[in-house]
Amino acid sequence: MSKPVVIVGASMGGLRAAEALRRFGYTGAITAIGDETWAPYNRPPLSKEVLAGDEVSHETVAFPQRPATADVGWVLGHSVVKADLANNTVTTDDGEVFDYSHLIIATGLRPKKQVYPNNIHAGRHIIRTLDDAMGLRAALQPGKKVVVLGAGFIGCETAATARKLGCDVTIVAPGTVPMLRPLGLELASELQRRQEAEGVKFLMKRRVTDLVGEAHITGVTLDDGTTLDCDVYIEAIGSYPNTEWLEGNDIDITDGLLCDENLRGVKATGGSWNNVWGVGDVVRFPNPRYGDDVRRVEHWNIPSECAKYVGSAIATGDPGAAFSPLPSFWSDQFDVHILAYGLLALADSNKLVEGTIDGDCVFEYYQGDKLVGAAGIGLRSVVMGYRKVFEG
Repeated sequence: MSKPVVIVGASMGGLRAAEALRRFGYTGAITAIGDETWAPYNRPPLSKEVLAGDEVSHETVAFPQRPATADVGWVLGHSVVKADLANNTVTTDDGEVFDYSHLIIATGLRPKKQVYPNNIHAGRHIIRTLDDAMGLRAALQPGKKVVVLGAGFIGCETAATARKLGCDVTIVAPGTVPMLRPLGLELASELQRRQEAEGVKFLMKRRVTDLVGEAHITGVTLDDGTTLDCDVYIEAIGSYPNTEWLEGNDIDITDGLLCDENLRGVKATGGSWNNVWGVGDVVRFPNPRYGDDVRRVEHWNIPSECAKYVGSAIATGDPGAAFSPLPSFWSDQFDVHILAYGLLALADSNKLVEGTIDGDCVFEYYQGDKLVGAAGIGLRSVVMGYRKVFEG
């Protein structure tokens, strides 16, 4: 191949794709383009142990660069603004055009942000990038009043970290209990109880309708008319897939990049592109483990699993069997360590199978009579044993 493989996205998915290309025998040129100035780094710890440290730095989260990918051309600090899939080119924000033989799309997600009548910005934070974490860590000083909008994993992890740093923390969310969809009522309620025991306050079934302050946020107004004092406002309410740069092409970017069973980009007119591939949580794909539905999966192992599959497919010229990863995620909140395998959100029932709900425990998750997931607090070896169950 005279043209390089171009990877758009220089985070974990992009790095793992470059590594996989080399591992499976591709010897041609590789160019990876990313909008951040930092070399690839690990995102999940940003809301957990990294944010809890005295200083957030690139060194604490940077992925090691392996010799096999030392010759990858990293184009950092520039975003791709346009793609011409018919002519095999992408264009960056400074006007540079890159030809490709294969295009790997690994652009990931960006956090959602609310728009308020008093839409001030000073004192508001999201947490997705290293720069976000640096800014938030500087704001999380002892005694600061922190309001977290959103009670998913990112919101709860960030709340726990802020509380450990000595902040007064309140979570506001519209649901009944935090993390309900992935964990189910019993386990989610127990995690709320453990957070509350550490001093985190929850205002569930509530929404933030406006912000208070002029130069800097001083409070938030809720939908019941009450106002909470607030020095630091953290929005953790979900994400958008980064696909706008693909507009104008014959490709389906409805709710992320639609890919076929081999992670090839699907055309809006039908069929798939032979040289356009998707990696990571920007991708909506079918997984034969869980029926015919296509879905985006934002679990931590999906970028690496996608990258391995795509790297092999490009290097060998043969995608092989349909992509069928086993999703997995983990979460640390205070001294609670959660590990899960499968797609728990598909479950319509779950049951405690080991331990006690107020201690270390393991839950199984069922869709009808099919086991679709397992999660545990502690008992890591027991939970890890489910990997063989699902992959056997």
